[in-house]
Amino acid sequence: MYFDINRPIDFDLQKMQAILMHANGVGIAFAVDSNARSTSWHDVLTKKRGKTMEEFIISKQLHTANEENSHTTFWTSRGARNIDLTILNQAIGLK
Repeated sequence: MYFDINRPIDFDLQKMQAILMHANGVGIAFAVDSNARSTSWHDVLTKKRGKTMEEFIISKQLHTANEENSHTTFWTSRGARNIDLTILNQAIGLK
């Protein structure tokens, strides 16, 4: 999924919620270009979009599978960030 930086993050989180409801307990893995920064997925800071995403992940009992790494998931001439996430529901879990 691609979360457009110019669109409110709640729009994309609603899409994730719809998928989770449709899955009804089946294992789901989301690959997300979130454009949301958070220390929870090993970025150097947390911004508002990241905090909103963190709260959604916690409220839906989801897990991020991102591991700390010396390489970031996104980089440009303006800097590097960790904004690409792998998000799992409890039916898949972290094994």
